[in-house]
Amino acid sequence: MDGARTPEIFTATALLIVLGTALFAAWAGLSMSLGAFMAGVLLSDSEYRHEVQADIAPFEGLLLGLFFVSVGMGADVAALMAEPVRYLSLALGLMALKAAVLFGLARLSGLRPGGSTRLSTVLSQGGEFGFVLFGLAVGVGAMTGGQAATAMLVVTLSMIATPFVFAAEERWLAPRLIVKPVRPYDTIAPDGEPPVLICGFGRVGQIVGRVLRMRGIPFTALEQSAEQVDVVRRFGNKVYYGDPSRLDLLRAAGADKAKVLVVALEDMEQSLRVVELATRHFPHLVIHARARNRRHAHFLMDRGVTHFVRETYDSSLRLTGGVLESLGLPPEETRHTLDTFREHDERTLIRQHAVHYDENRLIQTSRQAAAELQALFEADREEPDGEPDRKTV
Repeated sequence: MDGARTPEIFTATALLIVLGTALFAAWAGLSMSLGAFMAGVLLSDSEYRHEVQADIAPFEGLLLGLFFVSVGMGADVAALMAEPVRYLSLALGLMALKAAVLFGLARLSGLRPGGSTRLSTVLSQGGEFGFVLFGLAVGVGAMTGGQAATAMLVVTLSMIATPFVFAAEERWLAPRLIVKPVRPYDTIAPDGEPPVLICGFGRVGQIVGRVLRMRGIPFTALEQSAEQVDVVRRFGNKVYYGDPSRLDLLRAAGADKAKVLVVALEDMEQSLRVVELATRHFPHLVIHARARNRRHAHFLMDRGVTHFVRETYDSSLRLTGGVLESLGLPPEETRHTLDTFREHDERTLIRQHAVHYDENRLIQTSRQAAAELQALFEADREEPDGEPDRKTV
């Protein structure tokens, strides 16, 4: 999928993988549905997960609706009305047995009682794949038609009952069993969703991710370069492939649940598109952006972004400080020089924001700012005691 740069080609490639796996399963004597299921499991564990999820979203709603329509049409309502106690008892028995097995497995794997109860409740229904297996079982003579109809009705009833059982568990049982540990980001993501979404996992995004990982704060990273995703994953980082300037992909990656959006994209136009989408559709997000230059910073300010960092600004000032000290300036004077420049430059950046669309006025304000900065340093040099006057900064 490295060369898939358009959504259409990417979607066609994903569907081709699913179709190929299904045909291979049929050739091996298995169900095509089982093959498609296996392909979905493989894709869900890849770095292309969010991109595939966003691309197939239009198909998902339609096909899921058709699936449940077929389930409803296949249910034997007459048999249920004739023997309601029997079928309800079988459905509850299936749910109780499956919940008990899942609870035991969850406890063996180290999950706490509250989490084990939640897991066993939400997965207690019969699986949708059972409908496929029942048809295959009838075809090979493992089940009769009547047995398959009974099993389908029991699974359908368990699927209908599960949301109500889970809601009851969440309301009355979960608060007594689940004790959440207090962590700095619990208030950010009460549902366990990563509180930080990083768009662009290159030089800047990786530094942000490394610090967050060191602090134990989970995040989701999106990177549109498949080659970069492969390289980063080899070093053990969790990053997903996808174009973060797509609204459906941002939503699939959890932008509606996140607290902070880090826009660390190298391309300026793409960065601005992500900011526009975020401010329009996810106004709760606090946006921290990477600005390539002053022009990019002004465009970010146009869109209401107040937390941005010019990518080479701080490193250039540090480099300049080293140059000044190598020329013999004392460290204290070097720091004062850099602080004076930084404060004046930040004021100039804000002042030029009002005129940055007018090139002539922008040039004029730049010349005025250079003259002001020169006057500040000359005033410092004219101090009689040789110490800079900090009040003039």
